[in-house]
Amino acid sequence: MHTRRNFLQQVAAATIAIPLSSLSSLAAVRARDGKVLRVALMGLGGYASRVAEAMQSCTKAKLTGIVSGTPSKIKDWQNKYGIPEKNCYSYDTFDQIKNNPDIDVVYVTTPNALHHNNVIRAAAAGKHVICEKPMALNAKEGREMIAACRKAGVQLLVGYRMHFEPKTLEVVRMRNSGEFGKILFFQGQCGFRIGDPTQWRLNKALAGGGSLMDIGIYALNGARYMVGAEPVWVTAQETKTDPVKFKEGVDETIQFQLGFPDGTVASCLSTYNMNNLDRFFLNGEKGFAELQPSTGYGPIRGRTHKGELTQPHKTHQTVQMDEMAGILLEGRQPVVPVNGEEALKDLQIIDAIYQAVKTGRRVDLHLG
Repeated sequence: MHTRRNFLQQVAAATIAIPLSSLSSLAAVRARDGKVLRVALMGLGGYASRVAEAMQSCTKAKLTGIVSGTPSKIKDWQNKYGIPEKNCYSYDTFDQIKNNPDIDVVYVTTPNALHHNNVIRAAAAGKHVICEKPMALNAKEGREMIAACRKAGVQLLVGYRMHFEPKTLEVVRMRNSGEFGKILFFQGQCGFRIGDPTQWRLNKALAGGGSLMDIGIYALNGARYMVGAEPVWVTAQETKTDPVKFKEGVDETIQFQLGFPDGTVASCLSTYNMNNLDRFFLNGEKGFAELQPSTGYGPIRGRTHKGELTQPHKTHQTVQMDEMAGILLEGRQPVVPVNGEEALKDLQIIDAIYQAVKTGRRVDLHLG
């Protein structure tokens, strides 16, 4: 009996007519018609594996290429996903991807410090780019990436999977419709106790920081889309209990506060030293919303003053990739933006948080 992967391999090689009775058959036909987003994953680590598995259930996106500096990983992925040799690249040969019509977009899932170069190279090759968050190490790099994509005439999206999550979007809908009244307060708590001290996330040269760059960005970005406004100031404080594990420039725990134009405030916690922290709370004059867990891989759970949120769970990366296919192929506009300009605002705030930690002073924000 054929596996789904073997079936898709046969479909790609065949030229015979295919019945449209099954979802996989329909996806294959759309791929030949150019209506499926053809994706190359760059950086075959743990998160890329999660994305690849989730994409097996996509109807608008398909994994067609890979980029890695590890030959053994390339072979393993070829065998698992049926990726042809001509769609496999090392970092040395990556620029040749410009001549490959089987790839529409490169999804960059490498360590943070590599995003800048990887995105600019992909853009120069004429490919759209999806970049994992944080998009870059700082706002300066982010602006250069946006400019490179604009110059190349390609789109830059960022892997904000929560922007497509059903319960999250229901809270956004309720806020937009005025069901919470004037928003007064947001709280975001994101953290876990990190393990292996030798991993790249604890290496400032590769990560650009510590918990804030990795997990705190969820609370930061969440404050913006839950409140529905852009902050105008930030204050922040750092706590470090293990300077051996969390070396200079690698934050262990940061608390930060955001102020919004109408007086709304947000209080957020980012940490690599505490578990059981994955909670958003939004409070308004007429009601509230709580998500807990709020940003994990799921299922997300939530409630409001009107009761429990019951939207069904869907694998986040499956939804994200299908929705991003709609953006890139059909010009669709998401409820919450996922473009480079959206990510640049997060980078500007991150820069300001680190400045506030260093100076102990409030930092005014001028986003955009």
